[in-house]
Amino acid sequence: MDRYPGAVSQEIEIGRGKRGRRAYTLDDIAIVPARRTRDPRDVDLSWQIDAYRFDLPFIAAPMDSVMSPRTAIELGRLGGLGVLDLEGLWTRYEDPQPLLDEIAGLDAASATVRMQEIYAAPIQPELITARLGEIREAGVTVAGALTPARTQEHWRTVVEAGCDLFVIRGNTVSAEHVSSAEEPLNLKQFIYELDVPVIVGGVASYTPALHLMRAGAAGVLVGFGGGASSTTRRALGINVPMATALADIHAARRDYMDESGGRYVHVIADGGLGDSGSIVKAFAMGADAVMLGAALARADEAPGRGSHWGAEAHHLQLPRGRKVELGSVGPLEQLLFGPGHTALGEVNIAGALRRSMSTAGYLELKEFQRVDVVVTPQTAPEI
Repeated sequence: MDRYPGAVSQEIEIGRGKRGRRAYTLDDIAIVPARRTRDPRDVDLSWQIDAYRFDLPFIAAPMDSVMSPRTAIELGRLGGLGVLDLEGLWTRYEDPQPLLDEIAGLDAASATVRMQEIYAAPIQPELITARLGEIREAGVTVAGALTPARTQEHWRTVVEAGCDLFVIRGNTVSAEHVSSAEEPLNLKQFIYELDVPVIVGGVASYTPALHLMRAGAAGVLVGFGGGASSTTRRALGINVPMATALADIHAARRDYMDESGGRYVHVIADGGLGDSGSIVKAFAMGADAVMLGAALARADEAPGRGSHWGAEAHHLQLPRGRKVELGSVGPLEQLLFGPGHTALGEVNIAGALRRSMSTAGYLELKEFQRVDVVVTPQTAPEI
């Protein structure tokens, strides 16, 4: 793990030849209420990045099971931000819905191979223009995502289509990618020359995040995203628990503000936020916004029809995600605002965040980042 000035050592001895820091998941922490409570109706959940203000701090993950142009428009109208995957089926096929329906009906054993076949179709630049244009015509903020590998090829098409926010998203993104085979994307130069704000990630520790901030990112995605953290750990041995990752990158943002004379870079939690409790705790650990995949894949309007998958699930050489069945629990508006009918943390996620903040005595998200937390490792299932 990266070390940074002023850090308190938490290293433990794993064996005589290796030491490591203890790290915590969001399940390992809990929020501590303060002496004062607030009326939930007074809580402000608004969030702003660059010139774009949103009533909700919820960003839909650029995943085909979550976002179509139509669902991006609907989320935008409800106060959030939808991000379209510009390497997904919506930019490979004129009418991808039959293929989305086919994927949703696949069993787990055959899903990976069939998805690899479906996603082998080439990306069509004219479809990038058409899909982003459809969102723009609806009058909501337009956001699209590419991986670092595809950014050089398609960024100009994305910008010319009228994208307001550009997202560069991968499992792990660095500002200093080195390759002996090809010229890598120079993030600092790219962001400097681009006319739109860039959100980039994922990162999971202090130093890589600080480098992305120095490269000019408007926002940094924290985590591995894509619903693939468990399989990324199994396939690659890579994992940093979200609570520790957010706390480290919250510190990087603080130090970068001092270094840059006050430039504020937004910290966005991405991955492993499938229930309202995890979402709430992400803000408590320092997030300004959250990127949601599974939490929104359960909406009736989601293109995956209750099935959920990310780009990692159909990677041609090394799949490290999987298609999962979540089921549909209600319309998107109900998922965000309720009413809820179960205590599973799947419905009324805005209401849960508002209630938690008011219970702890906070009215604004940036204030809520200062809330006290305790470490409570979950060693047994709750009753």
